[in-house]
Amino acid sequence: MLDLTADEFDALVVAELDLLPDEMVDGLENVVFVTADRPEDGSLGVLGLYDGVDLTQRGSYGFGELPDRIILYREPLLSVSADLDELKDQVHITLVHEIAHFYGIDDEHLHELGWG
Repeated sequence: MLDLTADEFDALVVAELDLLPDEMVDGLENVVFVTADRPEDGSLGVLGLYDGVDLTQRGSYGFGELPDRIILYREPLLSVSADLDELKDQVHITLVHEIAHFYGIDDEHLHELGWG
């Protein structure tokens, strides 16, 4: 299995975020990107998570709200990646997937679009 420290993984995630198109990230408001070793249940089956209220559900959402979070899980992503290039691809796909949830796109539609 590929091995990266938490700091190396964080740097890779930041680099991949910088490569995303402006149109995708410019609309992100009150969202933070974080990394964690694994999901709370300890599984390796979840690569990322959008934790928040998507744009289609916000209504009176705004002032004083804690930021939404997009979490990328280091160990699960490492476990599905044979090398650094594959890890970068998986991080990219996971970022796009979780950002899409922020915009209100559900898993079914993401699968139809090829991002599932």
